[in-house]
Amino acid sequence: MSQKKTSQGQVIFVGAGPGDPELITLKGARAIEGADRVIYAGSLVNPELLGMCRPGVPCHDSAHLTLEEVVALMLEGTNNGETVVRLHTGDPSMYGAIKEQFEYLDKQEIPYSVIPGVSSVFAAAAAVKREFTLPDISQTLILTRLAGRTPVPEREALSKLAQHQASMAIFLSVQDMGTVVKELLDGGYPASTPIAVIAKASWPDEEILLGTLETIVEKVKGAGIRKQAQILVGDFLDPAKGYARSKLYDPTFTHEYRQGTDK
Repeated sequence: MSQKKTSQGQVIFVGAGPGDPELITLKGARAIEGADRVIYAGSLVNPELLGMCRPGVPCHDSAHLTLEEVVALMLEGTNNGETVVRLHTGDPSMYGAIKEQFEYLDKQEIPYSVIPGVSSVFAAAAAVKREFTLPDISQTLILTRLAGRTPVPEREALSKLAQHQASMAIFLSVQDMGTVVKELLDGGYPASTPIAVIAKASWPDEEILLGTLETIVEKVKGAGIRKQAQILVGDFLDPAKGYARSKLYDPTFTHEYRQGTDK
């Protein structure tokens, strides 16, 4: 156990990545290795990451804690001069409920910083080996979720976002796949639009389902997937009409580092 310190401590919010412990950043790993206390986001954080802690460092599972209990642990640690690591799944800025923690720390004048992590949305794209931004297909990626116990502003309803026909990644919604598909269809995506559901992206038990808006509901039901899944939708998954070659590596395209050739 580390010795009690007298100077004011700090809190470091660390993105744990999507699941594979090797997908944490080097900076995030160093923060865990130097931590005097870790507060981690339950089963969503791979327990192998906690093995990076020094022996005897207390690790608190926040799955059963309230905000008040979490920040009380932070205050206890920083009052002892500790470096407290708050370990969030994926990247803390996506559905991490970090703003309310920041406000508490600001009021207490406790210093804190954030180390970003690899989001599950990018682990999902890697799993299916796809690029969200294909020329002539889509140059926009929408990250969103279906309204549930946590509401979504009406202007951000899935059906309204679907009107853009952009590449889309939908978090925290696989438990209501039928509604997801209905909203996407209502927004204008054709029933033939390709869609992928990636459960536990980058974990050893990762599962990938590929289909269309017409077929995916039954596939998800058959697989029994109810949580921890990314939904990716858009023509980028299967550009039936082809896509344009990137200009960046086109021999006829001139840019700052290369003079293009004539056709």
